[in-house]
Amino acid sequence: MKIKTSSSVVGFLITFLIVSSFFSLTLSLSTCEIRLSRRQLTATPYTTINEFLVPHNLIRSELGLPPLRWSRRLANYASWWANNRRGDCSLVHSRSDYGENLFWGSGKDWKPGDAVAAWAEERRYYDYYTNSCYQNQDCLHYTQMVWRSTMKIGCAKVTCYNGDTFITCNYDPHGNVIGQRPF
Repeated sequence: MKIKTSSSVVGFLITFLIVSSFFSLTLSLSTCEIRLSRRQLTATPYTTINEFLVPHNLIRSELGLPPLRWSRRLANYASWWANNRRGDCSLVHSRSDYGENLFWGSGKDWKPGDAVAAWAEERRYYDYYTNSCYQNQDCLHYTQMVWRSTMKIGCAKVTCYNGDTFITCNYDPHGNVIGQRPF
């Protein structure tokens, strides 16, 4: 049995195959690019992760709190926000639902541990019995670091265009809930 096909049907099928192949190739390339860019954003070196994570967990262990775990999702978010601040290096919060500590240092030689140490220094301004900071002092960076229910952290550091350093850490779930004690 011979099947007759019209040239318009054959032309349509060929066009359909070419177009669908093109879209399939385009879709797979864009998916590959998305995966590649996501990897690039979350590829925080192990040593850098430890520069953030170890001092946080040492401070938490002094209070008998569970250690924080590194989150690629939070590190990705922190990297995005740090890069948004690269132009002015301003200590402006991102307004996310994550807890967030920010650090600015003049010059480019600041390390992650310097930011963590600055936040931990605020411990002396926190009064556990009144669950508040001493008058005219800031202690909320410290209380976020030691918030009992916070389990994950992700951080980023950038050198701003003016040569200064901007560091941010994001915490999930966030701390500093009004009326609750951190630990």
